[in-house]
Amino acid sequence: MKEHTLNTIKKRSVVGVIITGGAQAVSLAGGFVLSILLDPTIFGIYTIVVASAVFLGYFSDIGLAAALIQKKDKISPIDLATTFTIQQALVGSIVVIALAVSGWIGSSRGFPPDALLLFRILVISFFFSSLKTIPSILLERDLQFQKLVIPQIAEVIVFNIVVITLVALGWGVQSFTFGVLARGIVGVIAVYSIRPWMPRFAFEMASARRLVSFGMPFQLNSIIALVKDNIFIMVLPLMMPLSHVGYIGWAKKWAEVPLRLLMDNIVRITFPAYSRLQEDSHKLSRGIEKTLFFLLLLIIPMSIGMVIMIRPLVSLIPYYEKWLPALPSFYLFVIASAVAGISTPVLNALNAIGKIGVSLKFMILWTVMQWTIAPILILTVGFNGFAITTVIMTLTTVFVVRIAQRSVPFSVIKNIVPSCVAGIGMGLVMVVLKQTGASSPFMLIIWGIAGCMVYATILYVGFRSIVLSEVSSLLRILKS
Repeated sequence: MKEHTLNTIKKRSVVGVIITGGAQAVSLAGGFVLSILLDPTIFGIYTIVVASAVFLGYFSDIGLAAALIQKKDKISPIDLATTFTIQQALVGSIVVIALAVSGWIGSSRGFPPDALLLFRILVISFFFSSLKTIPSILLERDLQFQKLVIPQIAEVIVFNIVVITLVALGWGVQSFTFGVLARGIVGVIAVYSIRPWMPRFAFEMASARRLVSFGMPFQLNSIIALVKDNIFIMVLPLMMPLSHVGYIGWAKKWAEVPLRLLMDNIVRITFPAYSRLQEDSHKLSRGIEKTLFFLLLLIIPMSIGMVIMIRPLVSLIPYYEKWLPALPSFYLFVIASAVAGISTPVLNALNAIGKIGVSLKFMILWTVMQWTIAPILILTVGFNGFAITTVIMTLTTVFVVRIAQRSVPFSVIKNIVPSCVAGIGMGLVMVVLKQTGASSPFMLIIWGIAGCMVYATILYVGFRSIVLSEVSSLLRILKS
């Protein structure tokens, strides 16, 4: 691979992470406003409805999109048309079947009429999402992340404006119904404006066979993840009240803020980038190490800061003390999400080079653990048992790393030690300050500033050469 191509991959990957992180920030801000306006029961209903709808979405393209992105050779028009044809056949079937059985799904999950309407609109929105697939693939193949994020930003802004406005007017669950519909329409218009592609139906068996050979294992991995997460959430009302489901949804959502802001975007950006580097093991290894270094450099202080400051924040924000019962789960989910900052990028790199079987085996293991351990703990200690199970599952991360290193040699310790050591120092200082001052908006700002200063100081004093080297490398990429 030519050097200028490598520079392009690096620069577009970094810029893409930054831009998509901004879009996630807007979405989280909207979610924060909604968590103030909504009570735990409505939040729980929305959590279950979305999980039910996501269940259907996993069957929409049998992994063909990932296969096109990961493909080493140039994709042909017949590859695109074949993918589009297969996907539309699947999506059309899913939409028809889901709408036909929506009444049964609603009654079995205990959906009120407005939640059932939301479910049906979410199902219809799959059609809009499927139309965006091919233009999005073309943008990802070209690493045009700065363009790919524009439809995402448009969707986030429209969705949050519609939902927050209607919730403030007292529309309840129906607010999400109109928000989802508006988001789907705006997304399609935006992506085709940025990357025009004329949809056409065609099918070539040879092309389909090549794509499915990678796509099916990839999609199977996603479906097992679906069983582990979304389907389990769908059955939670059988084990607890809807308000407790709301507590789990709130705790998980905010504990995973670093992942949504950072890791989700990094995984999406690095998958096509790693795919382009799969024939250069040295640069692929270096790419994984850089990902781990910068990801943990940001996730660790964010996680520690959230754990220390969440309790006073809940007490200070109006109408927010309703979430106090969810704090134990929040702390546990923060631990699990921080560890995911190691395992997820590693598995993402293996998927990008075609080692999907490794991810598949771990996903099966995690699914079995969740469906066997979580129900026992939930029935024993209550809804916090869900978060306890998630922490137990993170213990397998050491095996993820060990197995991945057999295929791609890379170092983990040297890339996480700086952030962990500096994070511990930061946490100790913030805890001491918390004990000496009253909880007020001004004091929270002081704690945050002091924590950041301690974190930066420890990094500079103890790990100056490593940090300066990595930051300089990042700046060179952005300037090139």
